[in-house]
Parts: sequence; structure tokens; C-alpha cells
Amino acid sequence: MVEDAEPGAKGEGRSRPAAAESGFWQQVVEQLSTALMVVDPAGRILAVNPAAERLLGRTAAATRGKDAHELLHRDTNGGALLRERCPLLQSLTEGVAARGEGDRYLRGDGRLVTISWSASPLTDGGSFKGMAVLFTDITADRSARRERAAYTSALEDLNERLTLVAEITDVLGQTLETDEALARLCGLLVPRLADWAAVDLRTGSGQVHRMAVTGPAGRVAALEGGREHLPETREADRSPLVQVLTGGDPVLLSERDEAETAAPPGSPLGAVHGDFLRTVHATSAITVPLGAREQITGALTLVRTDPAHPFDTEDLAVVSDVGRRVGLVIDNARRFGRQRAVAEAMQRNLLAPLPQPGRLRLAARYQPAPAGSQVGGDWYDAFELKDGTLALVIGDVVGHDLTAAAGMAQLHGILRSLAWDHTGPPGVVVDRLDDAMPAITTVPMATLVLAQVEGHPHSGPWTLRWTSAGHPPPLLLTPGGDARYLEAGQGLVLGAPVPLGTGTDAGRPNATQSLPPGATLLLYTDGLIESPGSDLNTGLDQLRRHALALADAPLDTLCDQLLARMPPGSTDDVALLAVRMPAL
Repeated sequence: MVEDAEPGAKGEGRSRPAAAESGFWQQVVEQLSTALMVVDPAGRILAVNPAAERLLGRTAAATRGKDAHELLHRDTNGGALLRERCPLLQSLTEGVAARGEGDRYLRGDGRLVTISWSASPLTDGGSFKGMAVLFTDITADRSARRERAAYTSALEDLNERLTLVAEITDVLGQTLETDEALARLCGLLVPRLADWAAVDLRTGSGQVHRMAVTGPAGRVAALEGGREHLPETREADRSPLVQVLTGGDPVLLSERDEAETAAPPGSPLGAVHGDFLRTVHATSAITVPLGAREQITGALTLVRTDPAHPFDTEDLAVVSDVGRRVGLVIDNARRFGRQRAVAEAMQRNLLAPLPQPGRLRLAARYQPAPAGSQVGGDWYDAFELKDGTLALVIGDVVGHDLTAAAGMAQLHGILRSLAWDHTGPPGVVVDRLDDAMPAITTVPMATLVLAQVEGHPHSGPWTLRWTSAGHPPPLLLTPGGDARYLEAGQGLVLGAPVPLGTGTDAGRPNATQSLPPGATLLLYTDGLIESPGSDLNTGLDQLRRHALALADAPLDTLCDQLLARMPPGSTDDVALLAVRMPAL
């Protein structure tokens, strides 16, 4: 029993738990996965655990009693570090806890490891005995962080490049004008991707035309406009521009490459391009074709002037993609320009000279859609019928392309024939045109006004008889300052399906209006009254106001001023036909 035990036995019983506890903590230290080092107040190593032995590549026996700073601590280059700059020694001096990150320790095999450490003071009965230092190797962590940072930077760079390509595609799709497309392209590339950008286009005459050059301060006209013939073969010319324009691969040129290819150029075109690179102090350049290999329309050259930031192969891939897209846009713009020229010529050739019956005066204007828009199917016509009646036509075929212009030509000829052959009301003629249109034309839908001015061409009185197939109403200006739209006589658009139960056997409506001496009648297409961001009523009000202010002006002046005064911004063409009755 315990109470019968000898005092010695009792003392021995009390020491066993203390010894067991000491052994337990010894095992904890030895099994600890974090490196532990104990140093005395002078900084000498008293003990290290197995984790510290593995991290430092040194045995406990090899470290015991050694100065920790002199044995382990090094600067970033592996050299000795002044003791005054050691934060662990400073914490020993002050006897306070401390921590640090980024210190370099020298392993037994001579390698440096970057550590993160934490030191806590050790005391016994209030006496400072040294420090327990826990430390871990963060070399791998730093490497992983650098890799993650590099990966993130690469993703951001890729995203920026993809965004740039998307912006270029979107911006170029908004125009069909070559000059405008190239200006927008260079404005996006400089300075986001390059310091300089130059675009050279091939012409039909076998020349190469430098169309655009943009630098840090914007477009540089002094470097634009040059024209040189493209060599027939590329073997004799190592110029990147010549190589690309003659079907070669995209070229990435560094400062060293430029020095290696400094041989005299084999063509004037190569010399011009070399002079450009030297003029802008290029240290790295990319030249890529515009379009595909089968259809190269030109070349795009990008330049960087900072030796520390040359182009790389990823830049080459991005710029090559841009070049393919730009080539397609330019090819489309050129085709559009040719189509637009044909359509406009067709329309102008079909606008016959106006008659001048008796004392009646006529004037007309045709204004093509602005550059960058497609030509539509607007037209006007005026001719005398068999009985001497003056016929007036204003029309607009649905669509804005060469097909619309061709459809306009078909309607123009058919309507003339029908009106000449039939001297009845205008509505009957337009009904016959509507019946014939799907069978003998390619026009899906159209609007028009057919009017007849009845009366003696010299003395009158004059009467206007008309019908409208969904077209804007004629505007009548009369002496005394009155201007009003003739909104009667409205019928369905040509080609529109006829609703059931509308009683179409009665034919299209006709309207009649007397034309007093000195009156002016205006027929027009919707391009005169429509503009982006404005409604139709606003356009009609503006036309009425401007026409009223010009009512007394000569007829040619009236037409010119109406076109000039109407709000800009319309993307449609305009046809305008004016008739003036003689004054008493």
C-alpha cells in the first residue's frame, strides 16, 4: 500500500511521471516535421531536430556548439552577411520573439535555401536561456509563386491580344472604305502592340502603294504615298516586304537579323522598306501578308523601338491572324467599290434628260449615298405621253446594292411602256405594273408616285392627278406662302401581299389637285427626309420648312439648297424632282 511505502519509494514514484513527460516531449521534437533549432544567448547552436538536419544537410553533431549566424546565414549571393544585419541575432540581444522571411541559409552541400523563420525566447525561472527557432524552406514556394505569376501574366497577355483581335474585327466590320479601315487598324495597333505600323497595298498595275503609316504621334503623311513595282521573283531580294508580298511566310525581324541581312536590297521596293525601318529606329519588326496566300492584297508591318521589348513568336501569330482578317476586309471593300461604281453609273445613265413642255419648268437631282454606304434603287423620270400630258415618276426599289439598281432599271422601262400605252388614270397604270412585276422583274418590293400634269403646257389651267404606292407624299408649294403635303391617293407598296376582303377590284386610289400659277411640286425619295436618330415626322417638317423658305428661288437653286440644308447623316441615296407652273 502507498501509506506503508518508504519515503524513498514515495520519491521514486513522484519522479516517474516527470521522466515519462520529458520523454514524450523529446519524441514530439524529434517527430516534428518543421525544422527546430535551439540557440543560446550568444547565438551558438545547442540542438537541432531531425527535420532541421534534413533541411540544412548537416548532422546535429556537426552543428552543435557552432555560431548559427556564421555557419548558416548568407546574403543573396552566398557571401558572408554582417552580424549587424542579422535579425535573429538582434532578437537574441533583445530577448524578444521575432520572425522573418527570405533569409538565405547555407546547406552542408553548399546549396542555398530560402527560409521563413520564427524565434521564441526560452527562459528558466526568469532567466533568459536562448531561443527556439522554427524555420521552413520556402524556396519551392517562391518558385511556385513565380510560376503562378508568370502563368497569370501569360494569361493576361493572351487575353489582351485576343481582345485586340476582337476589337479589330469589330471595328473593321463597320466600314467598307479602305482608307477608313486602315486608319482604324493603325489606331488600334499603335501603341497597344507596336510603336509604328505601316500598310502597303498591291495595285492592279503591279505596283505596291504605301497607304498608311502611324507612329507614336499619329499618322505620318511624309512616310506615306510611295509607289514601287513589285519584283517578279523574290529570290534576289531578302526584304521582308518583298518576301511576304510574293507569297512568303510572315517575317519576324530582330535587330540581329537586320544586321545579318544588311546586304544591298535587290529592288527599289526593298530599299524603301529598309529605309523605313532605319528611319523609325526599329529594333524588332513583324511583316505579315494581308489576306490568304492565294489572295494577298498587301502587307502589314509593325515596329518596336525598345530593345528590351522585342516581338516574339506569339506576337507573330497574333499579327498574322490580324493580317488575314484585314486582307478580307480590304478585298470586300474593293469589290464593294467596284459594285458601287457600276450601280451608280447604271442609275445615272438611266436618268434621262428632263423635258421642258411649254412654259412648265422641271429640275431634278440624284445624290448617291455617301461613301461607305451602298447605292440604292432610287430614281426619277419625266416624259410626255401620247396626248401631250406630262408624266412624273419618283420611285425607290427595296435594297441597297447592284441588284436594287438593276431592279430599278427594269421598273423604269416597264413603267414608261405601260404609261405610254395607257392614257387612263395613274392608278390603273400602277396596278398593271404591280401585276407584271413578279413575272418579268427581279424586284421584290418598291414604292413610287406616278403623277400626271394635265392642262395646256403654255396657259393651263393645270391639274395634278396621281397615285402613290406607299411612297412619301408630294409637297406642294403655292404662292402666298403655303406648303402642304398631298397625302391622298395612298395605296399599297408594289409587291406587297393584298389583304383578304379589301375589295381590290376597285383598283388603286387616284387623287386630284389643282395647280395654281406659280406653284411648285416636289417629288422626293425617303433619303431626303430620313437620318439616323430622327423620326420621319421630324424629317417631313424640316423639308417643308426649308422648301417654304426657298419657294421663290429659281428651280435649280431650290433643288441644290434643299439637298444642302437637310440634316447630314443619311446613309441612303436621294432622288428629287421639281416642277414649277408658270406665273400669270
